[in-house]
Amino acid sequence: MAINTIEALQNLGLTGSSNKVEANKQELGQEEFLRLMTAQLTHQDPNEPMDNGDFLAQMAQFSTVEGIADLNSSFSEFANSLSSGQSLQAASLVGHSVSVPSNEGVMSLTKNMTGEIYLDDRTSDLKLSFSDSNGQIVKTISLGSQQQGYVPFEWDGLLDDGTYTDPGVYNIKAEAIIDGNNTLLQSFVNADVDSVALGGGNNGIQLTLVGLGDVNFNEIRKIF
Repeated sequence: MAINTIEALQNLGLTGSSNKVEANKQELGQEEFLRLMTAQLTHQDPNEPMDNGDFLAQMAQFSTVEGIADLNSSFSEFANSLSSGQSLQAASLVGHSVSVPSNEGVMSLTKNMTGEIYLDDRTSDLKLSFSDSNGQIVKTISLGSQQQGYVPFEWDGLLDDGTYTDPGVYNIKAEAIIDGNNTLLQSFVNADVDSVALGGGNNGIQLTLVGLGDVNFNEIRKIF
């Protein structure tokens, strides 16, 4: 096919030099692409017209460019829709309780501390210890033999001497004997949602939990 592409670009006003052609090649949009193809057809050598295969290839390339642009637009709309849906769902959680991974739990005057411990394998002895802000262990609870999976726990604040602990945040340490080894485990605590923040950038949607602070929306395991 004898088509002078540089000449076609010059006729379109898209270039003034070979260097400018090289710079503009990365900036051609759908409209310029179609104009360029039309110019190539107009300025082709009558004695050596465009080959059908070349014409179809350029049309396919144009369709691909247009399709990618439409796809990007669709994905952008889809992402915005998901974000809006998540925002509405997160806002509806205010006043409810959620389960999140945490090594801290809240003891209040009206609610016991509750949550779950995840076991990778069965154990002959699952034990929980609760420490105050000074790192002092105030309570130890033995849950005995347990199977693999999530094991619920609850502490009513009662101490070994028959008194009750003060309301506040306590550290949770869960450990179990698995295959003869003492293993630290992940704890999940139940907490009340106080507010929701619609963060920007990489922050995403965040929930403010009573006594525990902020957690990401995607960290929620359960909603109560």
